[in-house]
Amino acid sequence: MIAAMWIRSTMAYRASFVMTTVANFTATALDFVAILLMFSRVDALGGYTLPEVAFLYGLSGTAFGLADLMIGSMERLGRRVRDGTLDTLLVRPAPVLAQLAADRFALRRLGRVTQGVLVLGYALTALDIEWTPLKLLLMPVMVVSGAGIFSAVFVAGAAFQFAAQDASEVQNAFTYGGTTLLQYPPTVFAKELVRGVTFVLPLAFVNWLPATYVLGRPYPLGLPTWTAFAPPLVAVGCCVLAGAAWRVGLRSYRSTGS
Repeated sequence: MIAAMWIRSTMAYRASFVMTTVANFTATALDFVAILLMFSRVDALGGYTLPEVAFLYGLSGTAFGLADLMIGSMERLGRRVRDGTLDTLLVRPAPVLAQLAADRFALRRLGRVTQGVLVLGYALTALDIEWTPLKLLLMPVMVVSGAGIFSAVFVAGAAFQFAAQDASEVQNAFTYGGTTLLQYPPTVFAKELVRGVTFVLPLAFVNWLPATYVLGRPYPLGLPTWTAFAPPLVAVGCCVLAGAAWRVGLRSYRSTGS
């Protein structure tokens, strides 16, 4: 209901909605323009061609765009904790997490999703992939699981803000920073970083691991093939842990001034 209210409010000014959506699309497209500029000077990046990097970019951008659309408003929690407006959500007969996710629901974020889908579409037409039933099945699984993993990071970051309060930029480092990291091949990063986003904060399961299987490339850490099909399990595990962190954070809240 809250999200529907914000959508009706947005559509009341359709010209403004179109302009902000186009602006969101353009701003995110600049990331891919930077990649195009790199490939104007090199033929490969970390051994990956432009269509292969576009494949990673499209998967990461689409998955993150969906998570940002659904639950991106969670980053505002720190401000609500500081000014005490979180109290108004606690007395309503609806889950606080759902209320925060729907707060100021920004339909303009569809621009990011659209841009990611377009780049992914370009990659799929430019790549010569030997499609199998497993690879075809993995495509929607990657996007949905990736959105779930990013959503879990949003929720965990919001839970951290109960303690840190002014920590939205820390949260953004793992959400917006994470999707930027995943836009590039794992081969351009040090193995310590690749291990960190595989075993500690498992962002690699958004696109790196399953994408290397689809592209027929080895993963830098030499993991077994079955890990490419683990994103759904990783997404569920991340959501369970993020939900637990959220409940702990919410129980620790003592209202403003305490």
